[in-house]
Amino acid sequence: MTTKIKICGLTRPQDIETINHLGVDLAGFVFYKPSPRHLTEDQAAGLASKCARHIERVVLLVDPDNDMLDTALACVSPHHIQLHGHETPERVAEIRSRSHCQIIKALPVSSADDIAKAQDYKGLADWFLFDAKPPEDGLPGGNGETFDWALLNAYDGAQPYLLAGGLRADNVAEALRITHAPMVDISSGVETAPGEKDTESMSQFVTAVRAG
Repeated sequence: MTTKIKICGLTRPQDIETINHLGVDLAGFVFYKPSPRHLTEDQAAGLASKCARHIERVVLLVDPDNDMLDTALACVSPHHIQLHGHETPERVAEIRSRSHCQIIKALPVSSADDIAKAQDYKGLADWFLFDAKPPEDGLPGGNGETFDWALLNAYDGAQPYLLAGGLRADNVAEALRITHAPMVDISSGVETAPGEKDTESMSQFVTAVRAG
């Protein structure tokens, strides 16, 4: 099975052109003001409209209220909502019902106990995203930190997941060898600066994933 590729934190039209050309599977748009990758409504709508038909659009939200959720839905018309905050299972169910979108629940990982938390969202999240637990003063994602990929051996694999956290072209093959992840997610690993994607880095990453 071919590993799916998501590139997150896209902020510029030229980067959408690149992922269209590379045949990336999912494009991620950030709606979180503290993030350097945060988009305005107009920016998000413009970028989403440039995505090729085959690319599934993802909006990244952090503990969104209904107004923020509705704004993101209107701007991007996403296929998936990625929740990167402390959303309870009850709130995830509410968001799923309100949005009619597939839900990706991000779970920060530093131990096997963190992997086990996926059980709390079973049947509510369509996919999980396992990411490195951020530092206390860090953003919920996009920090470029890895975690012990072997911890995913404890995951029961009942629902698909994305592997994130510190992935780059030079380590993704090893990550896939250890985890056999069905999908990978990258943001800072293909940037020259926060929110500024690098065409060559994206190409190298996609090539490395497909070679594996």
